[in-house]
Amino acid sequence: MKQLTFLIAFLVAGLIIGQEAPSPLIINAEFMIGNSAESNENFPDRNAQFQLLANFGWDHSKRSEAWARRLKGPRTGLSLGYTNLGNADSLGHAITAMPFLEFNAFGQERLKLLAGMGLSYFTEKFDEETNPNNMAISTDLLWSFRLFMYYEFLRTRRIDYRVGLGYFHHSNGHTRLPNQGLNSFLLSFSADIRSEDRKTNTTANNLPALERKRYSFLSMRAGYGLNVLSTAYNDQKPVYTLTAEYGWVFNKTFVLSGGFYYRYYQHYYDYIADEEFLVRPGEEFDYLTDSPTWNASNLGFFVSGGVLMNHVGMEVQIGVNFHKPAYKIDWRINQGWDNTPREIPEWWELGEFDSKYEVKQAVMSRMGLKYYFWGTDKDPVHNIFAGFHINANLGQADFTEFSVGYIYRLGSKD
Repeated sequence: MKQLTFLIAFLVAGLIIGQEAPSPLIINAEFMIGNSAESNENFPDRNAQFQLLANFGWDHSKRSEAWARRLKGPRTGLSLGYTNLGNADSLGHAITAMPFLEFNAFGQERLKLLAGMGLSYFTEKFDEETNPNNMAISTDLLWSFRLFMYYEFLRTRRIDYRVGLGYFHHSNGHTRLPNQGLNSFLLSFSADIRSEDRKTNTTANNLPALERKRYSFLSMRAGYGLNVLSTAYNDQKPVYTLTAEYGWVFNKTFVLSGGFYYRYYQHYYDYIADEEFLVRPGEEFDYLTDSPTWNASNLGFFVSGGVLMNHVGMEVQIGVNFHKPAYKIDWRINQGWDNTPREIPEWWELGEFDSKYEVKQAVMSRMGLKYYFWGTDKDPVHNIFAGFHINANLGQADFTEFSVGYIYRLGSKD
């Protein structure tokens, strides 16, 4: 998680100073109230959750870069927040740092959509003896994701008053179990305080017309991830990834690509090579020991979509696994009775290979942020990026990944 902290610093720097000119600062004071859904049976009782956030945003309506104009003058920035989860003893409090992107929704100037992804520190977490019912949080630091819709119901020259509704999610990205995650639904009241008068904060009208442009690219990426296998194998081990992709950038802002990936799970290899319970001679998956390395591997193909904001990019992927045999072990251990031991009794109920298994075994999803060392608005031929992503089996966290990659621009077409 230290690497994630460094990346957030990179992202904020890119959002703030990685452009061609200073942007007007908007300070937003926000109060949110709501509740968290139960993450597990016997989840701790709790009162209403409330959050206090200070959002530091930069208005890009005067930007000349293509991404700012294509997104109709969005706002980017950093949220710093405090959360009272409604039960100080079992759930505690959280401190959040989160880069965000906000833009007009459905072409309406007063209707805003905000998406953010960052890091939260929690004061309380799962403990088998002292806090066994909080199975949502088991690490101090967690990924945080936020998606909100806002409506500006009152405007003045320097202050805009807003009401909003949205969703907040916290998860450690499968780096420690239990990891049920925390899902909250919240109502928001906030006020924008502008650093300059609204009358002077209008989009520049002397900019040249936007060009319609696209180019294709090739990219290679190598990643290092971390995950755990189960509560009985709860030590973090690496997941190594290699990816090759081909794609297009449209109007210097939108990305569409596809490619292939290879992954190697150290936990799967060790379970197979060490002949743990389910792969021992005579057990269900004993055939996997014939080739531990190959059977600990995962291959598939994916499609990806994203948004470029010069030095910073947001990305969502979905893919199909055509080789991931050791996931059968994972499912058997984790989808039956809780806390499956290393030595599994004959009467123990393991996960069943139902339709839910078929979907999660087949579908990969991935979401995260990238920092580009050379601004994408200049269409560099060569670029290097660093990224942090959460990888999942459909919507269930699989591993947290740090990656570095190289991009080669093949050409452009107006």
